[in-house]
Order: sequence, then structure tokens, then C-alpha cells
Amino acid sequence: MIRVDRNDDVWTVTIDRADKANALTEDMLKELTDIAIAARDIKVFILTGAGRVFSAGADLDQAAKGLAVSDQWETLSSAIAEIKGLSVAALNGTVAGGAFGMVLACDVRVSVGAAKFFYPVMRLGFLPQPSDVRRMVEFVGPSRAKLILMGGQKILADEALSIGLIDRIIDDEDVLGAAMLLSQDAQLAKQSHVAAIKSMIQS
Repeated sequence: MIRVDRNDDVWTVTIDRADKANALTEDMLKELTDIAIAARDIKVFILTGAGRVFSAGADLDQAAKGLAVSDQWETLSSAIAEIKGLSVAALNGTVAGGAFGMVLACDVRVSVGAAKFFYPVMRLGFLPQPSDVRRMVEFVGPSRAKLILMGGQKILADEALSIGLIDRIIDDEDVLGAAMLLSQDAQLAKQSHVAAIKSMIQS
């Protein structure tokens, strides 16, 4: 349910459970974490989904059994954040719930115009992952983070772009192609140069 296309220093990781809106099981989270750890020293890491939804978050059956509050979400987002190369979330559709963590941990987020963004932890009675809150506040500010996390609002792509939740909307919906295009300079550079610039930005 997780596909990885390794092309030299560019890894494209696809969540491939389209019949279940790419909802994530514990095994999928662990596999994604292992992949991100293995990708630590590559130049470009692209994360996308199959079908029309990026990910609906936790698999509902497993969420009810504890997956929604598992530390594995934090472990995954930390592993993505620690990748030394350029990480790009190529959002083929809606992002919901715990799936926000891996998206917010990426360096850049590009999205189709039809995507929606919502994190219904207030309604479901779960706490969001701590790093999700920190990154969301960093990107959109505390008031809008409250709008999403406490108000339970669904944010459309245009608004997500205007508030800084995503970085670009792809009109032709070829988000994977757009991710490849915007990462071209990183693909052509030395890995050490990619890592050095990222380190300067994050310091």
C-alpha cells in the first residue's frame, strides 16, 4: 500500500490505498517511517497519494483502537523533517486528520485546486500531534490554527494558499510533475549543497 520509486537521488513515495481514501494503518505508518529514515541523505523526497484523496488520516477501525493517538505519527513526521534534501508534498487531493503531520513536515507543499484541508480532532475527541500544532502555527499563525483545530473548519485550496498552509496550487492537477519541476535545481546539485542550503534556512 506504499509504493516507492527510487530514481538515483529522487524518491517518490505514493500512499496507494485509494479504495479507502488512502487511510493509514499502523503498518503503513511504520513503513512510511522506515522509508523516510532511509531517505535521510537523498536530494529530493516527494510524497503523494493515489487517486483523488491524498489521505483521510487514520484508518477508522484502527483509530478506534488507539491508532489516532499513537506516537507513530510523531515518529513519521520527525523522520520526514530530518531528511537533509528537499522534501515536497505533492497533494493530489484532500488532506485530513493525522495525515497533516507528514504534509506539514515537508519543506514545500503543492496541491490540486480541488483539495480540502481539515483536522477534526475537536469533534472526534482526540488531541492533535504536538509537532503538527507547532508547525501549523508557524505556517498560518495561532488564530487560523485555532480555526482549523478548534473550529473544525474545512479549508479550501485557495484559502490554504492565501494563509500559507500550502505553497502553490497546480492548475493542471499534475502535482507530481510540478514537484519534479520545482525540485530540478536540487536534483542537479550536489547532495552536500542541497543539505547545506536547507540547514542555513532552518538554522
